[in-house]
Amino acid sequence: MIAAPEPPLRRAHDSPDPDLALVTRALAKRFGDRTALAGLDLEVPAGSFFGVVGPNGAGKTTALSMATGLLRPDHGQAWIHGVDVWAQPLEAKRRVGVLADGVRTFDRLTGAQLVTYAGLLHGLDAETVAQRTADLLRVMDLQDAGRKLVVDYSAGMTKKVNLAAAMVHAPDVLVLDEPFEAVDPVSAANIRDILNDYVGRGGTVIVSSHVMDLVQRMCTHVAVIADGTLRATGTVEEVRAGRDLEERFVDLVGGRHTGEGLAWL
Repeated sequence: MIAAPEPPLRRAHDSPDPDLALVTRALAKRFGDRTALAGLDLEVPAGSFFGVVGPNGAGKTTALSMATGLLRPDHGQAWIHGVDVWAQPLEAKRRVGVLADGVRTFDRLTGAQLVTYAGLLHGLDAETVAQRTADLLRVMDLQDAGRKLVVDYSAGMTKKVNLAAAMVHAPDVLVLDEPFEAVDPVSAANIRDILNDYVGRGGTVIVSSHVMDLVQRMCTHVAVIADGTLRATGTVEEVRAGRDLEERFVDLVGGRHTGEGLAWL
């Protein structure tokens, strides 16, 4: 007989500062015999551009999914501006916009319909949704594509329209899993400008990425996750400790093959 999963651990003594954009405490998840995340304690300052980096399979997506209410943790808690994600899910989700990796899109809608649907789900009135949808499709260079079905989009276009859907309700926090993957350089530059402007007006961006140079140039803070554990967190300058972020990352997570090659190649 398979035992029922234990409910998420509640820690009444924890009272995170509501001025922190995101807080996790002892966040943990297992899939069968594999530990995906082994008790993550993380604090994301409001108004920061926060990078989450780690090797493939490190637990980044699992952590962000649990922190935003997409995946129930085995243990631990998460708060968005002091609102418990699992005790007050509706209030928490009003405050956050999520671009998740690997989540199915309603791809039989047009781009405009998808963004409109997201806005209406968040309780915006039809006039506001229509104006914001037009604005988002314009800045994402999707005006013409807005009339096409999402199923016919390229991978980069799909990424952009899902980002638009995550932003339409003007959340306090944006959590973006690999937002620049498959996006062309011009669109990526435009998106960075949009996100920098959003942070400049007081919003918080949390972004996962494998591109260390991008994180080093774009982010104010960074967390390094490997093997389901937090290896380092702080400002980018603190974490890289006077070195290139990629070099520091390799030191923290290990796995670099040195002195080995393919003699036959």
